[in-house]
Amino acid sequence: MTPIVFVHGFLGGSRQWQRQVEALQGYDVITLDLPGFGENAQRDAFCSISGFADWALNELKARDIERFHLVGHSMGGMVAQEMVARAPERVGRLVLYGTGSVGVLPGRFETIDTSKTRACADGPKVTARRIAATWFLERENALEYELCATIAQKSNLKAMLSGLDAMHSWSGAENLPAIRTKTLIIWGDRDRTYPWSQTEQLWQSIPNANLAVIPNSAHATHLEKAELFNGILRDYLVA
Repeated sequence: MTPIVFVHGFLGGSRQWQRQVEALQGYDVITLDLPGFGENAQRDAFCSISGFADWALNELKARDIERFHLVGHSMGGMVAQEMVARAPERVGRLVLYGTGSVGVLPGRFETIDTSKTRACADGPKVTARRIAATWFLERENALEYELCATIAQKSNLKAMLSGLDAMHSWSGAENLPAIRTKTLIIWGDRDRTYPWSQTEQLWQSIPNANLAVIPNSAHATHLEKAELFNGILRDYLVA
């Protein structure tokens, strides 16, 4: 049975995937915490997407996981693209969810530079809760908001700035046509972080990529529409 590896996004963590872990009960599921975030918040974050990708590949190798299916969300989707570029033979199927191939994030709810300025002015905890709210249609009133805000608050200011710099300086657009791994693109149609243009680029540029658009959901579709998201994911990865 091929393990399924989940890579969270900026200010995320492994605990965000609990509903997916439950839905995939019986399968070997690995939920990583990137350095600087989640349960690895005490570790120094990398300032590049390639740094996170190298760490993830090495971490999986250290766990004796050579081949796996890969799900990357948001910044984790960028990391996943770099992982496939570095080790395509290790990835069975790829899911790029709520992500894009251009790190400057055109159309984001605010620019990367604005997020950095506000993080320095407001502090990491206020910033964590503010940004986490943008992931949900109902913002702070969303059922799963507090879970995500609590995870986001684990990261310190240095990790936040490193993560933002890593995204801002990255582009994987030129690598998309070379991705031969079977790929599924998942996008919530009300995503405030990644607009349709980013999703469309992935879908149109990766050979034979499939697309699933989930209605009435924002950036945290896997929590807002968990049953639908999990059904799509399970059908794609374990069929």
